[in-house]
Amino acid sequence: MSRRLLTVAVVLAALGAAYYFLIRDTSVAPDLTTPQAVATIGSGEDAIAVAASGAIVPWLPLPDEPGLPVLPLSEPSQSGRLAGPMLQQARVLGAAPAALRPYLASSYYGESGVDVETTSGIELRFGDASQLSKKWRSATAVLADPSITALDYVDLHAPGRPAIGGSGHTLPPPP
Repeated sequence: MSRRLLTVAVVLAALGAAYYFLIRDTSVAPDLTTPQAVATIGSGEDAIAVAASGAIVPWLPLPDEPGLPVLPLSEPSQSGRLAGPMLQQARVLGAAPAALRPYLASSYYGESGVDVETTSGIELRFGDASQLSKKWRSATAVLADPSITALDYVDLHAPGRPAIGGSGHTLPPPP
């Protein structure tokens, strides 16, 4: 009788240990994330949202104010995702700080790589989509510098040493 009781106790202990170490922490928990629109393809009522990942999300409602930057595409990709230079532009726009987003008008791929144009006409030259947090911090620092009142571009290829040039466009007003 004691041998049976010991066997049952060992089996129950093994089942309890198996549940605790193998099953308990591996159950599936729901996790729903909605993409955030960072740019549009088209304008007005025909505009389609684009996420920072390059996913085209036509079902996502667009904010009324402020408008999102416009990508230079006439219609969305048939695959439902951006690729190449358009994907780099979406990634750059997706990394923009929330405080600067209302001042971003459009993006395009120029000779220097990804360029973002502000609503006041200043060109932010990013090059590629690497080191985005450093590049946006540099862009924010230049645009917030009170000694700079007008410029045409900010070159962010080397985020530790942003270069500025021109004097044709005034800085956007502070938020």
